[in-house]
Amino acid sequence: MSFATSQKDPKEENGTEIVYDRVEIDKLPKFSDLNKEVTAFVNQCSWWDKYGVDWCITAMGFIMVYVALICMQSSNVMTFCLGVFMYGFCFQMFSVRCAHASVHNAVCESRFMNRLWAYFFGDLCGSFSADVGYDMHIRIHHPHTNIIGLGDSSSWKVSFLPALFYMYFAPLLLPLLSVPISVKELWGQWMKMARYVILMLTGLVINFTLLMKISGFSFTGALLCILISRSLLMIPYIHVNIFQHIGLPMYSRDHRPKKIYLMSTGVLNLPRNPVLDFTFGHCIISAHVEHHLFPHMSDNMCLMIKPIVSRFLRRNGLPYNEDTYFSRMWHFTVKYKELMVNAPPITHFVGIQ
Repeated sequence: MSFATSQKDPKEENGTEIVYDRVEIDKLPKFSDLNKEVTAFVNQCSWWDKYGVDWCITAMGFIMVYVALICMQSSNVMTFCLGVFMYGFCFQMFSVRCAHASVHNAVCESRFMNRLWAYFFGDLCGSFSADVGYDMHIRIHHPHTNIIGLGDSSSWKVSFLPALFYMYFAPLLLPLLSVPISVKELWGQWMKMARYVILMLTGLVINFTLLMKISGFSFTGALLCILISRSLLMIPYIHVNIFQHIGLPMYSRDHRPKKIYLMSTGVLNLPRNPVLDFTFGHCIISAHVEHHLFPHMSDNMCLMIKPIVSRFLRRNGLPYNEDTYFSRMWHFTVKYKELMVNAPPITHFVGIQ
């Protein structure tokens, strides 16, 4: 059953394409109905479903750090390279997957403990401020997903870079930018700045100590290992952040749709991936639509509610956007100027009574 006849009427004003998306508002499904279905399912789930599975994955990450340090002692090139990859894998798991869940209050039931974990995984493990992540991600991106000038993912665009350089080389430089970006965003908030600097430096000291004492690196070798390992998965990190919003409808501030229409049209899921699922998390990869609809749910819970959400959206005629990683990568490489340089078409949501 279709909720409406969505009519998209493209026009152009001052060189910017304007799209009028006319929707029969009385046939638009209510988010509250979906919320009831999901809440009923979640209430039947155990602590293990809500948090236990994710904590087991995180615990495996800590074990893998030690294994990686031992592997990097080896004189065998393959074993050494495996250790470097595992070290980078764990860095992304802690700094992206775990830090992301923490700022969303999704690693445990206590908001206070979530905040502490956010500082641990973000500032100490990831060298990126949890306070900056909260301001940019929780206060702007999620409430204003795909709204022009707010949560439109434009912060990921670097229009002066050529396509191939941006898509396949520039992300490798991101580890060098996390500290300057954090300092810039925290400038003037001196208490937050002090907390970040102390935790970030503590995290780096721990990394250097582990690499030098256990793996046997020199100071220079440890520095190179940190930079290389942290860069290894930065290319897919940038990719998934642009693939899942850019190229989808971007709405004007004054004519924005209701939440369920906004999230179903403006968010995209990628398929499950054995590497990316555990480094970035289901919420960022294969259950991104679910995450935007229910941002306080853990990775495992977002994965578990996928059948409910996809069935509800499709039953009510709403889009449930899915595409493969390589399809999006090719699409962005070929249409880089249109997607990452030019201003996106502005969609005006028009509710028809």
